[in-house]
Amino acid sequence: MRSLSELRRPGALDVRHVGVDGLLLGGHRERLVDVAFDGRRIWSFWLKRDGEPSDDGVMVRWPKPLRPFLDGFTDLTMTDPGSGAVLFSEKVQFGDGSTRIDVVNPAGRPLAIDKSLKLVETFDTRDAAHVEPLLDAIEEVLGALRAVGLDAFLAYGTALGAIRDGGLIGHDSDADLGYVSAHDHPVDVIRESFRIQRALTDMGYRVTRYSAIALKVHVEESDGLDRGLDVFGGFMRDGKLYLMGEIAIPFKRSWIYPLGTASLEGREFPVPADTDRFLTATYGPRWRTPDPAYKFTTPASTIELFNGWFRGMRTGRAGWHGYHKRTIDQAVSVSEVAREVAERHPDLATYVDIGCGRGADVAWFADRGTAAVGLDFQPYAYEPEAERRTDDPHVTFQLFNLLELRHVLAVSAWVARMPGPRAVGCVHVVERLGHRGRLNLLRAAKMMVAGTSGTLHLQFLSEKGRDNYARRTGARKALAPDVILAEVAESGGRVVELVREHVSQAADSSQVCRMTIDWNG
Repeated sequence: MRSLSELRRPGALDVRHVGVDGLLLGGHRERLVDVAFDGRRIWSFWLKRDGEPSDDGVMVRWPKPLRPFLDGFTDLTMTDPGSGAVLFSEKVQFGDGSTRIDVVNPAGRPLAIDKSLKLVETFDTRDAAHVEPLLDAIEEVLGALRAVGLDAFLAYGTALGAIRDGGLIGHDSDADLGYVSAHDHPVDVIRESFRIQRALTDMGYRVTRYSAIALKVHVEESDGLDRGLDVFGGFMRDGKLYLMGEIAIPFKRSWIYPLGTASLEGREFPVPADTDRFLTATYGPRWRTPDPAYKFTTPASTIELFNGWFRGMRTGRAGWHGYHKRTIDQAVSVSEVAREVAERHPDLATYVDIGCGRGADVAWFADRGTAAVGLDFQPYAYEPEAERRTDDPHVTFQLFNLLELRHVLAVSAWVARMPGPRAVGCVHVVERLGHRGRLNLLRAAKMMVAGTSGTLHLQFLSEKGRDNYARRTGARKALAPDVILAEVAESGGRVVELVREHVSQAADSSQVCRMTIDWNG
């Protein structure tokens, strides 16, 4: 129970209930609140924006990634981020757990909810030694961009922290750079971005692409943490600044260049010439006031414009990341497709698994002495198996995006030079692709088996039952076989075998379809 003095304190929150579902609060005034467990900030929210009004008050639900930790007890504190005033403080119990709640990752490192409602290792849990590699990488990537003719600068939260506070923002979890191209046409800006990616790759960095003009450069900190350094491209056109992440606003180039400087953790870095205008365009006129629960509100017109110009290649990536994260502890088994291929092609030299996931089929073929290539556009899934198989000459894993034509053509041509006979398997991928993605899959498979008698072996959900099979496999929705038949014909191939079967004997079980496709006719 709270003391009478606490209830009378000006600004105290009217906390009516704390439970595993969330916080039931009274009051109708909008306010920003920091939530801490045992003195460590875990999450921040705006009462009205993030809450759900009810007859009993406002229910602010715990973010989904935090809920698995809510079993035990903790000293729950809620404070005003601006003043630091304590709004509520009490020992609380969640569930039946008898130990203190510890929000950490498997390695024991503390986690907190970021602005995207993800559990991450935020900067306020890292010391100077941990982030030195990140600061080094910022300097090096800025140098690499200068080497290719671009004057880049700190952007978004990294610029905000440097300009406002002189350091990394505690509740942030990554670093951002931006640049404004000398080109004014989206196609030229895209070509430039891919040139930047090649330069960074040549320097030894692992690079993941967000969109046609936005990259993530992976940086390993001193304790092995993989920290992302985002590089957002931009350009000026018709008096507007277009900067991924996402800004589309009337602007002058002179407000960016020539660049100024700001101090970040004791180092000087470039920032836009007019920092007030730049941060106002990014965070609004109140950018000087810290807001750990800040959310970007991008106009629909800007999203539509950027989607048309630059996006499309990341569709579904977040969903697959969530699926693999949710199923990380589930045992994996060899697919029926892999077994079927092995039986029908005893002389197989190379097996290619498109959408390999965690790499079970790749490992199985490798253990049989067959070269196996695992392709997926979510490296999070296959990285553990790739690390285990580092010294296995039969195993190769490769980032592969069916929505990016560069990947489809380059990777498929690379596979086509591998020893034959070759066969391609693809299990529960086509259900999550649109027409363009499925045609790219068929094009890729056709290239990969070219010059051999190899075939493509597909398996997909053709009828969704009530057995949770769609969720277990990540398939989500059923796909009519007639759709694939038409697209195979469009690709110049033919279906030489089609089998439909239920996944179990239950009356309401799901049905899968398996097809064998070739282009040798």
